[in-house]
Amino acid sequence: MIDDKKTSKPPVQNVLLENREKLGISGVLDVESFDEHSVVVDTEMGILIIKGEDLHINKLSIDNSELSIEGYIEGIEYSDKDGGKSKGMGFWAKMFR
Repeated sequence: MIDDKKTSKPPVQNVLLENREKLGISGVLDVESFDEHSVVVDTEMGILIIKGEDLHINKLSIDNSELSIEGYIEGIEYSDKDGGKSKGMGFWAKMFR
């Protein structure tokens, strides 16, 4: 019996930004939400938030784990997979510590 944990490859994430107008992302699992000002993407390395103006998804291939976005890119930010919780603490726990 083969142990999947030993044979599985670590996640790979590539983000290629061209002239702040074209963005290519690999390792994409799903697009959580999108509009002309932001795109929220679930990737193998966590949640990726792209902010900008006139953003639109040019290509989405879940089979190949690739996403292509065009528009004016103002920022790219990673968030934790658990929705931004730090070290097991929820919102209220952080507020009242």
